[in-house]
Amino acid sequence: MKYAIRLTLLLFLVSCAKVPITGRRQLNMLPESQLMSMSLTEYKSFLSANETVSATDQAALVKSVGTKISTAVESYLKKHGQSKRVKDFNWEFNLVKDETVNAWCMPGGKVVFYTGILPITKDEAGLAVVMGHEIAHAIARHGNERMSQGLALQGGGMAIGVALSNQPELTQNLFSQAYGLSSQLGMLKYSRMHESEADKMGLVFMAMAGYDPREAPEFWKRMAAIGGQKPPEFLSTHPHDDTRIKDLNDYMDEALKHYKK
Repeated sequence: MKYAIRLTLLLFLVSCAKVPITGRRQLNMLPESQLMSMSLTEYKSFLSANETVSATDQAALVKSVGTKISTAVESYLKKHGQSKRVKDFNWEFNLVKDETVNAWCMPGGKVVFYTGILPITKDEAGLAVVMGHEIAHAIARHGNERMSQGLALQGGGMAIGVALSNQPELTQNLFSQAYGLSSQLGMLKYSRMHESEADKMGLVFMAMAGYDPREAPEFWKRMAAIGGQKPPEFLSTHPHDDTRIKDLNDYMDEALKHYKK
């Protein structure tokens, strides 16, 4: 009983955290420092097992867009007293040779784009749509939230410190489940709610970096067109195409407030 009470109190305290831009309250029970350490290990492992594309215009564009958006995000967070969201981030932007339509960003700002998504992004603005969306996941700490939910369910009334120190395999399993590392795709497994939130945040982030957010619905129309009967992995947990595009357009006026050419 005392463990259940302790867990309830802990959940109440940490649920006071708010996601930037949307202001949604969220549950983040795990230390971000630990997640960043785990993500760095997995990131290095992923890069060593895959062919990184460098010294090309496409690779340079991925780095350029990533730098612009991450800089704008850090400036916004500093202005609003939320710099701790990117404390100890060490941004990296890599392009890997893989025809999978995918991209992701892990805790600590570790970003990967697959060459397979570039024909759909088409240009710099399209790439910014995806970059803003993926960076939003990391800034919103969606992975921590998913792991926290899993820990609350699988760890029962166990104190967080005990779970992390005495059951490292539980933490690693939750990390793999949250970030999809058990698959060969490196696909981050977020909920539809997280995806919708990242869409809104991504619109604002790309706008702050000088990219027209009105390009976002056009990118998702192109994504929808290649879905067919079986959507690409990038869309597996995302909202329905029509719903996503409508929601993006509904939020456009807010995003445009941050857009300066």
